[in-house]
Order: sequence, then C-alpha cells, then structure tokens
Amino acid sequence: MSTPAQYYNSLPPVAKTYATICLLTSLGRHLQLYSPWVLAFSYGDVFKRFQIWRLITNFIFIGSFSLTFAFRLFIILKYGVQLERGPFDKRTADYVWMFFFGAFALLAVSAIPFLWSPFMGASLVFMIVYVWSRELPNTRINFQGLVEFKGFYLPWTMLAIALVLGNPLMPSLLGIGVGHLYYFLTVLYPLAGGTDFCRTPFWVHKLVKHWGRGYQMNSPVKQVDPSTGVAFQGRSYQVGGSSSAPTRDVRNIGAFSGRSRRTSS
Repeated sequence: MSTPAQYYNSLPPVAKTYATICLLTSLGRHLQLYSPWVLAFSYGDVFKRFQIWRLITNFIFIGSFSLTFAFRLFIILKYGVQLERGPFDKRTADYVWMFFFGAFALLAVSAIPFLWSPFMGASLVFMIVYVWSRELPNTRINFQGLVEFKGFYLPWTMLAIALVLGNPLMPSLLGIGVGHLYYFLTVLYPLAGGTDFCRTPFWVHKLVKHWGRGYQMNSPVKQVDPSTGVAFQGRSYQVGGSSSAPTRDVRNIGAFSGRSRRTSS
C-alpha cells in the first residue's frame, strides 16, 4: 500500500497541479489568510479596476473545507486523473487545452447576467465529469455497492449528489454544457465532416513544452481508421519521455464505443 507521498508523486501533472492549487487555495481560506471575494470573478472589477487575476483565480476556488469541497476534489483526483491517464495519455497539451477551453467558454457565458457566477471552479470540475462520461461511456461504475451504471450517466449521478449536498444547480449544469460544447467541437462535429477549428493551439503546446521535462513533438504517425480503413496521419505530444503513440484523431471510433472498464465510487 502506497504512502500519501507516493500517491501524490504518482499523479499525472495536470490533475495534480490543479488539485494542489485548489487545495492550497481552500487551505488559505480556512486559515483566514484572505477573503475569497478577492478571487471572485466580476467583469466590473476586471475592466474598471484592472484586477486581471480574477479571470484565473475564480477557477481555483472550489469551496471552503466541507463535504462539497471534498466532493469536488474527489472528482479531480479520480475522474480527472483517469482522463489524463486514459484518453489523454501522451496528449498533455490537448488535456491542458480542454481546461483552457472550458475557462474561456465559462467566462464568455458569464457575460449573461443570470448565468454569472463569482466562482466557476465547480463548473470546471463538472466539465471534467462530462468529458470523462463521453470518452469512457461504457465503463461500469459501482456506486458504494448499491447501484451499478454506465459511465455515460455519471454527470447526472454527480449532479444528484451535488443537489443532496445543497449546491446550486446552475454551476454544475454550466459545466456539463461547456463539456458538451468541447466534445462536440473537438470530436462530434469533425467526425460528421466539419472543420476541426478547435484543435489545440500551438501556444498551448509551447506552454506544455516549457512546463514539462522531456516534452517532445513526434513525427506524424501513419494510422488506419478501423471503421473505414482510411489511412491518416497522427501526431503525438507528450510530457516525460518519448513515445510513438499518436494523438486521438476525431475519426477514432473509440470516442464513441468507449472502453469496457469497471470502477467504483
């Protein structure tokens, strides 16, 4: 059995970084080192008082220490880690871009007054849940030995748990909506013949390159779509060592068929 330090060191970089920052932010709040409203998002504070940090800090506060905080941190450390080790394995830049896309989309949605929220970390967490459910829809989830269901239904199960914990409905639904938008633009729309205009930007690859060690962009790898027999080129992006594994192409039917796994919550 691994120690807490061994478990922490074994976590993949993106989920570990986000979970650590969220934990430290909530710890600072618990120790009363700052008021959480210093981190809250407000277009007025950003554009009139030039408090630019609010565009970022509102995403790293997922609540004060409570059952709600533990619930959201659990999602990051379980489903965020499974995404990074599974569908986004060797695709660190694509995974980072998923977070950026979610943040940009949520900031845009917040321009609508009745959809505005001062803290959108909860929405980003539910985006993770939704993308996981689409990437691994056939995974069998055993919930505390009481009920078993497919991964496709995980967002709605988590939504029910959030309501039981007394959390507002809107942030969770916004996260699910943004998650669907991301999956539609990066997988469903290109698969239907549309332009893949939501491809991970080059600046994200550069960011990951400077962030990680041993990052490399491999040469294109020839692949064959198992559903059509059509050959296409893939490119692999990685942090921490070399790999010839290609990136997920939107023509990969694995995005729909899912992977048959069993897990427990």
